[in-house]
Amino acid sequence: MIRRLIDRIVLLSGWRRWALAFLMGALTSFALPPYDFLAVAFIAFPVLVWLLDGTVDDARGGLVRRLLPAAIVGWWFGFGYFVFGLWWIGNALLVDAANFAWAIPFAIFGLPAFLAFFYAFAAALARLIWSDGIGRIFALGLGFGIAEWLRSFVLTGFPWNAIGYAAMPTPVLMQSSVIVGLLAMNMLAVIVFAMPALFRARQGRMAGLAIALVLIAAHVGFGVFRLSTAEIKRDGPYIRIVQPSISQELKWDAQARRGIFDKYLAMSAQEPGEGKAKPQIIIWPETAVPYILTKTPQALEAISNNLAEGQMLLTGAIRMEESEGTEPLYYNTIYAIDNMGKITGSADKVHLVPFGEYVPLENILRKFGISEVVELPGGFSAASTRRSLEVFSGFSVLPLICYEAIFPGEMAYEGAAANAIVNVTNDAWYGDSPGPYQHFRQAQLRAVEQGLPMVRAANNGLSGVVDPYGRIINVLDLNAVGVIDAQLPSRVQLPLGASAHKLQFMVVLFLVLIVAMGYFSLGRRRVG
Repeated sequence: MIRRLIDRIVLLSGWRRWALAFLMGALTSFALPPYDFLAVAFIAFPVLVWLLDGTVDDARGGLVRRLLPAAIVGWWFGFGYFVFGLWWIGNALLVDAANFAWAIPFAIFGLPAFLAFFYAFAAALARLIWSDGIGRIFALGLGFGIAEWLRSFVLTGFPWNAIGYAAMPTPVLMQSSVIVGLLAMNMLAVIVFAMPALFRARQGRMAGLAIALVLIAAHVGFGVFRLSTAEIKRDGPYIRIVQPSISQELKWDAQARRGIFDKYLAMSAQEPGEGKAKPQIIIWPETAVPYILTKTPQALEAISNNLAEGQMLLTGAIRMEESEGTEPLYYNTIYAIDNMGKITGSADKVHLVPFGEYVPLENILRKFGISEVVELPGGFSAASTRRSLEVFSGFSVLPLICYEAIFPGEMAYEGAAANAIVNVTNDAWYGDSPGPYQHFRQAQLRAVEQGLPMVRAANNGLSGVVDPYGRIINVLDLNAVGVIDAQLPSRVQLPLGASAHKLQFMVVLFLVLIVAMGYFSLGRRRVG
């Protein structure tokens, strides 16, 4: 009965094949936060393999014509995955619905339609070296691995919800990332997820089962071993994260500014709970300060009056840079402010959100009335380099603003080695949706990859403290109002060193390519 069902899937054509591919992509999105229903990936990817089995090459056509049926299946799979995984982006446009409601269909369907081309490429590349049995599983893993790598940087990159995250829903399953990295995990995850497709194969079932079991055992076993032998020192500074849950509609309301600012000050000044030490560092979220601090000395004075001796404030704010004869430039910034009200350091956002913080192809698109969602003349400007931000002598942090935390390849920075990651964000744009949970999970993995504790301050959640192994020390849920007081743990030594990430992807890519090409060549010789 199961074989007959598989045969029917393989023989599907036209819209039925595309609809099933869309459905499998949508199903895969439920392997991501907040659902973490990992089992669906073991259904969706085998079905994708069988659908690609049914895309018969047209030997009379050129390369594009031969691969187009597979690319269409891959596109529909990606479209389903990204529509169901990213629909919440449309919520950001409802904050100013009068000006941006027209763009909601483009956010919900347009962005997924574009991202789906990466999965179309993955399917086409896999079909190019397709073979019977286990070879096609490795070909599919290779295709998705290269597609996700491209997605991390093409057109500034948008690697949100990379497939590899589905294989790392808990800290014990995140530890493999220090050995192979996220980009390689994308390949390995697809290979394991797709192995049940060998149920239909005449050969390779036992080999496929053995490979899948070895990879799963290594993935789980290494995580259990690393966490069971983990030694964490709690000798870092005491910190406080402030999560006020300010409504996005109020954040830039001029009449609400003073109330918002006073709320931050009041929450920062709360006495620590029983058994908690007074915080040395207080962290506010992205663009928390509703003023241009360099133009509002009264705000700096209020901060000074609110901080005890020796305390520091790290806060998101907008920084304005003026030059004579030119329009001011605005930066999305993290400031370090001491108890004297002095700005002792700052770090500007490097990777801006297209259409959120700036308009690509600005000279063309602004003529059509297209503007960024953030209400600033000309949008934000980007910093040229990422650098650590010194808070105290001997203690510095790696500052990541908003979705900068989703780019594992951008963790290189100038300055001394950081002691912690500080990620400030404002996920109130996305309401009560999967978006903030997905964002937190991706930031959580950066802590594991870097061997650094992570402090995450989000306006409305999820705010939290994560240790260098990805374990959550404390967290405030979505839309909660409160503070987190905790002592930061120390950084840990990475098994392969800090520079290994440059080789991880290439080594795994080479091995998967060798296997896929080996089976492909063997199949061609058999046919010949």
